[in-house]
Amino acid sequence: MLIGNDSARAALAAAMASGNLHHAWLIAGPEGVGKGMFARAAALRLLAEGAGRDHLAPGWDVPEESQTVHLVNAGAHPDYRELVRLPKDPDKPDEALARSITIAQVRSLQPLFATKPSFSSRRVIVIDAIDDLERGGANALLKNLEEPPAGTIFLLVSHAPGRLLPTIRSRCRLLRFEALPDADVSAILREQLPDANGNEIAALVKAGEGSPGRALGFAGLDIAAIESEMVALAETGDPSNMIRSRLAKLLGIKAAQPRYEAFLERAPSFIAERAKPLSGDALRTALDAYGAARELGGAATGLSLDASSTVFEMGGILARLGRA
Repeated sequence: MLIGNDSARAALAAAMASGNLHHAWLIAGPEGVGKGMFARAAALRLLAEGAGRDHLAPGWDVPEESQTVHLVNAGAHPDYRELVRLPKDPDKPDEALARSITIAQVRSLQPLFATKPSFSSRRVIVIDAIDDLERGGANALLKNLEEPPAGTIFLLVSHAPGRLLPTIRSRCRLLRFEALPDADVSAILREQLPDANGNEIAALVKAGEGSPGRALGFAGLDIAAIESEMVALAETGDPSNMIRSRLAKLLGIKAAQPRYEAFLERAPSFIAERAKPLSGDALRTALDAYGAARELGGAATGLSLDASSTVFEMGGILARLGRA
């Protein structure tokens, strides 16, 4: 379901309708707002239009029974390629992914570019996300962007376009995606989580900060309870350490690892939200707490710090807000 960022989607639709479609599009914006989903929907539409064999209604939908959809879903469309990070172990596809999209993956496109599109008049390459390309892979891709193969459209998803090579950015038209309004995030969550109650949806919307993908990452972790504890820390200052001790006990055990990680991820943005209406000394305290929370969260992930101690320390950072 494509929701939000209507102007960005309309810009690509207008370019497609004009008959003068640029060969490379940078779909940029916060993570989890639907950029990858849109890139894949746009790829299907581009291929189906290029094939000219399906009756297509206005919009982005392509009929499920169309040959284009069947071929793409089967990984067998001759004019479509998708580059993503691959599993570290090919025999364990559901486990950890590689850190990067490799130069070998980019080079694997070259035989494709040596021929014309076959099933459609267009060929579409989706890279999700181009931020994950190895440096060598980025340089290899740049050659194709500078001299685009006939009929080829690149849809490049980016969460941090400022980190890309300027030469890559300059070859692309930008489609800017923004964080979604709470109402849109709520609608997506209700569709994806039909059994979630209103309180859980509300907590997920707040934690998602305009990103349905981020919100869904917190699903099933009782984020509402974590949020309630953070509010208590920020409002009372936890003078007896009771809240911090309770949280450390609950989140410090091995079985609570996903909730522990959610707590560390959510804490800095929670502090940032609380800081918005503040001024003076209270604002300075909140900004210092925000920096400390981000530093602790990063260290906890990178250095495998003791979970209970880390939760207790993060709770202390949150409690600073209640003492300001």
